[in-house]
Amino acid sequence: MSNVLAIAAVTQLLKDLLNDTLVNGDVSQVLGADFTVTALPPDRIVSDSNEQPAQLNLFLYRLSQNQAYRNTDLPTRDAAGRITQRPRLALDLHYMLTAVAGEELHAEILLGYAMQMFHETAIFGRDRIRAALELAAIDDILPAAFDTLRASELADQIEVIKVTPRTLSMDDMSKLFTAFQASYRTTVAYDVSLVLIEREIPVRPTLPVLSRGGLRDPATGRDPGVSVRPDVMTSVPTISGIRSVDDHPVMRLGGQIEITGFKLDGGPGTEVIVRFTEPGSTRTLEMAPMSPSAPTRLLVTLPGIAPLAPGNPAIGTVLDPASWRIGAYAVDVTVRQADGRAQVSNGLPLALAPATTPSVLAAPPDVNITMTCAPPIRPGQTVAILAGQEMQVLSSPAAPETEVTATIAGLTSGSDVPVRLRVDGIDSPVIDLSTTPPRLETVTVP
Repeated sequence: MSNVLAIAAVTQLLKDLLNDTLVNGDVSQVLGADFTVTALPPDRIVSDSNEQPAQLNLFLYRLSQNQAYRNTDLPTRDAAGRITQRPRLALDLHYMLTAVAGEELHAEILLGYAMQMFHETAIFGRDRIRAALELAAIDDILPAAFDTLRASELADQIEVIKVTPRTLSMDDMSKLFTAFQASYRTTVAYDVSLVLIEREIPVRPTLPVLSRGGLRDPATGRDPGVSVRPDVMTSVPTISGIRSVDDHPVMRLGGQIEITGFKLDGGPGTEVIVRFTEPGSTRTLEMAPMSPSAPTRLLVTLPGIAPLAPGNPAIGTVLDPASWRIGAYAVDVTVRQADGRAQVSNGLPLALAPATTPSVLAAPPDVNITMTCAPPIRPGQTVAILAGQEMQVLSSPAAPETEVTATIAGLTSGSDVPVRLRVDGIDSPVIDLSTTPPRLETVTVP
């Protein structure tokens, strides 16, 4: 990578190459006068006097971040804020090449030589960069400590220096020279890509790899290395789909879910675990699939909706309905080999909806609707009961609740209405998909 001197080094490189081109072309003899090559703002080179010397000026008028490289080094810090990778600044440089002269045609001659050089030399090789910067005048203004950093780093950066012409409209050119407060002279524009600037700062290094497999071979005691299988199919457990067996887009306690994919059973002697992880937390519930399992299909039965009796050893485990939470889960499969190695599949989302049973009680002129819910509604969750097209929003419970009641107005006595419980935006299903065609599950308003 280059250092902070790279921008000045590129300008010096282009200036040196332009000067060499004019010298090698014996332009002094062609013009009958001396010439100069500078890198100054346009307002410092343009003169209204007839004594204007022949001059070719290269001016860096704009810098921009390179779009291809601007985010390739992210992230550069770990969770503790320590630098793990040196931040790298990738820049494109934008130049204006202006020719001025007091005599007719001299400016055009200078531009002809310069444009031919850039057209023939669109890419600057590393040796050419070193040679151009070896005896550059930049040494006269830099501290001695910078001398060893200048040429080698620009020449040895990953990307080579490339020059491409840029077409500027007369409107753009007029705005630029107005901003420069200089009289317009014949000008062409070039883009130079790219300069990679990186500072030598200490970073947090990674430790050497001792074992790639995590577990040593029990027979040899050595690193088992990478496992290779002569198969076009994936060699790791992979989930391609997940659904509730009742065909609803959500799962419910007491139901089953089907997981399809590849390499899901792991083969003989393996342990298969289906994991349900709450997004944004480390809370994970683990269940074993139903037997027998197949490489392409697993069935998992979720715990029932009935609360466990006090003293039941399953309280607090995955078999306890109170251990589950209404909401989204990320579902994946872990296959643990007999030697202790574990492979984890990709994860797919599936939401757990409340399993409910509604009851209706007349409370003239309104109706009280009570919904039992499994798993319990937890504090902080939003709750609403929907009856037909009517909805009543309830307060979030202060403690886990398995039953909520709402008073609904506007329901017609004797009518059949579907009743849903909505928790954190997830509705309890009210469509019976086991019939053809599907039908709504309703309750009769007293």
